[in-house]
Amino acid sequence: MFHSRNPIYRNPTGAVQAHTNIHFKLLVPREFRCSAARLMVGEEFTKQVKTLGLFWCGMNGEDHEWWECDFTPEQSGLYFYRFEIDTWRGTLGITSRFGGESGIDEFGAPEGECWQLTVFESQYQIPDWLSGGIMYQIFPDRFYRSGTTKYNVPQDRYLHQRWGSQPEWRPNHQGEITNSDYFGGDLEGIIQKLDYLQSLGITCIYLNPIFEAHSNHRYDTADYTKVDPLLGSKEDFKRLCKEANKRGIHIMLDGVFNHCGSFNKWMDRERIYENQEGYPKGAYISADSPYRYYFNFYDENRWPYNPTYDGWWTHDTLPKLNYEGSDKLVEYILNVARKWVSPPYSADGWRLDVAADLGHTAEYNHAFWKSFRKAVKEANPQALILAEHYGDPSGWLQGDEWDSIMNYDAFMEPVTWFLTGMEKHSDSYNGGLYGNGQSFFDAMAYHMSRMQTNTVFTAMNQLSNHDHSRFLTRTNQVVGRIGNMGPERASENVKKCVMREAVMIQMTWPGAPTLYYGDEAGVCGWTDPDSRRTYPWGREDLELMEFHRYMAGIHKRLPALRKGAVKPLFAANQQIAYGRMWGKYQTVTIISNLPQPTTMEIPVWQLGVTDEDILGRPILTTEEGYNAGILFYYVKDGILKVRMPAYSGAVFTSHPEDFYPVLRSRFVEDGEEAKEKERPEAVGRE
Repeated sequence: MFHSRNPIYRNPTGAVQAHTNIHFKLLVPREFRCSAARLMVGEEFTKQVKTLGLFWCGMNGEDHEWWECDFTPEQSGLYFYRFEIDTWRGTLGITSRFGGESGIDEFGAPEGECWQLTVFESQYQIPDWLSGGIMYQIFPDRFYRSGTTKYNVPQDRYLHQRWGSQPEWRPNHQGEITNSDYFGGDLEGIIQKLDYLQSLGITCIYLNPIFEAHSNHRYDTADYTKVDPLLGSKEDFKRLCKEANKRGIHIMLDGVFNHCGSFNKWMDRERIYENQEGYPKGAYISADSPYRYYFNFYDENRWPYNPTYDGWWTHDTLPKLNYEGSDKLVEYILNVARKWVSPPYSADGWRLDVAADLGHTAEYNHAFWKSFRKAVKEANPQALILAEHYGDPSGWLQGDEWDSIMNYDAFMEPVTWFLTGMEKHSDSYNGGLYGNGQSFFDAMAYHMSRMQTNTVFTAMNQLSNHDHSRFLTRTNQVVGRIGNMGPERASENVKKCVMREAVMIQMTWPGAPTLYYGDEAGVCGWTDPDSRRTYPWGREDLELMEFHRYMAGIHKRLPALRKGAVKPLFAANQQIAYGRMWGKYQTVTIISNLPQPTTMEIPVWQLGVTDEDILGRPILTTEEGYNAGILFYYVKDGILKVRMPAYSGAVFTSHPEDFYPVLRSRFVEDGEEAKEKERPEAVGRE
């Protein structure tokens, strides 16, 4: 009767700008003898519900009839809607079901079964420099060690002598993983490898925290105004930004503003500054500290040395910042946000750590990020604000807070479930989601509908990162962590063919493909801290690296992959196919994760491809490697027929003559490649 993601029933679909006219249509069975239909739209914050009558507008065949109406949201926000129809059976509710489908409720619409409509500000603009680009995430301590002399490095830092040794993962005698071992990767090391990153097609580097801290991950900030001395200096960071920009590469910083470190002078739990001249007492030391209200203490009678402060998720090394209690703290952090995106550094944006956790209420959280956006955009209008977030982000994506997000729900998780059946930490396996093509598309569509188009195209599409197991490790489909498995098991029985399928999806799905350092070189690892191993310079998987480079080139070359809308074309067990469309160009991506060859027939007519068109196939992955030789396919009756090998993926493009030389000897007949045509121009082998 209704489907929120189908433009036949709701046009346009997805998130919309304020003042956009939305056309709704219901397809009602004639046997219901419908006499009236209504659209009920409620706004989240005002709780006001508007009722609009639908008009009968004709028959659809002999058994169904159309009812329709229009709705125009006047302001940004979250809206929730449902339908009611008056029938011979009484008033029936038409409510939301899984995947955007509709269901019938004879007792009205229960709470939580409405469709969501996300409306953003008409003037909502996102910097477009990331759209169509490729990001690269660097954990600075583990990328490359330049060997340059460092100054003012704390004497208690343990530095591994051998690059490539195993990061410390065993708990100490108190059962804690302290993250206090270092390898000495630094900013100068990143500068020295910029040419390598440019060769991969990278257009933006996302740096895990670089500010002074007392752990190797540096999410426990000690000073927001200083670069950690083991990484280098402010001058090094300024030079990194300058050298990166010369190569067309932007720099994004990690902003940890929900909490700081217990070493921070504001708290001083470790009593480093207690008796140092020129430093006031920290909030842990004294109730009279000027930083007292930077934190929330539960027991006012425990000073001096009050341990009852609020820690993020109870971590006493990560005291939660109490913005509601101190306007001075708010202005300090806003100045930090301005400082690093302004000259002489001019970083290109902030990734916001645990952004939804900041503050003590949802109302304050939204108010803070509005102020943060205003401060950052005034300092640098082209700075991108991208948040770490799990769940529905639409409340922050109205045009006055975040620009985009780390795309866990609409990329990392659906890809991982479909190709491996594994949870992203390798903590569980789900056979029901493994290979379930329809669940893959349903999850993608549902979560993408919570974002507006510009957000989707700048969302960080990752396979791995510093908080989760490496994707290559997930391909072994082993549930575990380093504590019960040991580091070696992370590399056992991994499937590079599945990794290549994942990279193909990453480079052809809407969003910003984001490589986690070392993924392209074959690095494995359980969830953190094991996923933070050093980059294997001199020991890289060169074929996997070249595959990443080739796929990045296809992403850059084909405009539909950078800008196009996406459309599912085929879903079955262990198989999916989808298209992208931009202007006259279309692409088709086919994934067959089956252990045997199979012939697939893809309805490319749904993309506007006709029998007059030819499709070029610039890449095919197989169980053994990949074939980068261009082949050409005919379309018959709107169908692309293709023989897919075991554990394979392929990309096709319309108008291949605009990108590749078309040779008659490279045409495929009836989906089957002739033997002489299987010889590739370039082949990668494991």
